Amino acid sequence: MTSVVTSPNKTSVMAALEPPPKRTTPTRAFFARVWRSKVSAASLIFLGILIIVAVGAPWIAPYDPNLQNLTNAFAAPFSDGHMLGRDILSRLIWATQISLMAPVIAVSVASVIGIPFGLLAGYLGGRFDWIAGRIADAFIALPSLILALAIIAIFGPGLVNAMLAVGIAMAPALFRVVRGSTLAVREETYIDASKIVGGSTWRIMFSHILPNVRSPLLVMLSIMLSLCLLAEAGLSFLGLGVQPPTASWGSMLRIAFDNRFQGPLMIIPPGIAITMTILALNMLGDGIRDAIGAQKGRS
Repeated sequence: MTSVVTSPNKTSVMAALEPPPKRTTPTRAFFARVWRSKVSAASLIFLGILIIVAVGAPWIAPYDPNLQNLTNAFAAPFSDGHMLGRDILSRLIWATQISLMAPVIAVSVASVIGIPFGLLAGYLGGRFDWIAGRIADAFIALPSLILALAIIAIFGPGLVNAMLAVGIAMAPALFRVVRGSTLAVREETYIDASKIVGGSTWRIMFSHILPNVRSPLLVMLSIMLSLCLLAEAGLSFLGLGVQPPTASWGSMLRIAFDNRFQGPLMIIPPGIAITMTILALNMLGDGIRDAIGAQKGRS
């Protein structure tokens, strides 16, 4: 009896030689969904351009932003080599550094205060949750601008002090978001398993709970960045933010307002910059929210 030896199929051989497909992690899939949204992608590109402009300001700005020429202070756009007037373009480029750094400082302060206390209040519950919640309610009841003005009155004007005040005023809202998300996550089975194997409170909060509340946290942080940018512009407009001769978009608006009759077009460039940046941050927040919804829908 003879046995028939069949040759392997060419397609099966090629399939066996091909490397296994790369496994897509949930984080990579999340950011891929954010990037697939045209609005979110455009917002990311715009914010990336702003970061490049801020970092490269010493090489991009055509003139010294603090150089004065009082005889030609209100030159019209596209005159004497100045694209937006004398010299609004250079100050606008240099002000990008302040206007991007200020929200980062404020959100960092709010995160340092709001995230740990929100995790603790949501995870521990009980008396600590009640006390922390009442303190947050008291701060939320105060208008954030009035609270910021009170803090600036104590520490004095300046960029760091102003953003410290804004961060403290924003921290209670971040606390409430983190606390609410933690209350839902702490009831999961893997949290009980972590307790059983002897996981410490801090390890459970930062290794198991925080990664699972990052989705609403990312949305909140993107919204807070736009609010802090607007707050910095308002405080600088009032003279409580950056001090002369340092330029920010808010201080440029103040100068344009004070000289609105001599240079009526001076208000347009910083106004457009503030509006477009806030719009990009808000649209990015919407894209993150939609990506979170799609991720939950698939899971």
